[in-house]
Amino acid sequence: MIRAEKAVDLKRNGYNCAQSVLCAFSDEIGLDEETLKKLGAAFCVGMGSMEGTCGALCAAEMILGLKKFQGRAVIRESRDLLNEFKAKAGATACRDLKGVDTGKVLCPCNECVRIAAELAEKI
Repeated sequence: MIRAEKAVDLKRNGYNCAQSVLCAFSDEIGLDEETLKKLGAAFCVGMGSMEGTCGALCAAEMILGLKKFQGRAVIRESRDLLNEFKAKAGATACRDLKGVDTGKVLCPCNECVRIAAELAEKI
């Protein structure tokens, strides 16, 4: 899971969750890091409000599309990825992952990044 560790390292060095996952796969998906940073810029903190889907999960879904799209939707694969992330992290919404309402963090950001990158690596 080398890419997962790279993603976590990027997160620790100032990238947001989505950017970290996307940029860890730059060479594999054929897009430069600057483009991927721009693509992932709006997917931090649950799309800016903690209400939305975890940015790391969004990035893994984008990688799924980049790797698997061949003229047809990848709905089943997308659902499977989301469900596996939820099973490992405990939720998919940033607010729930960070325990905003409960005070109990289900999954810290670095671990969300690691999980999402590990799932993207399996694609």
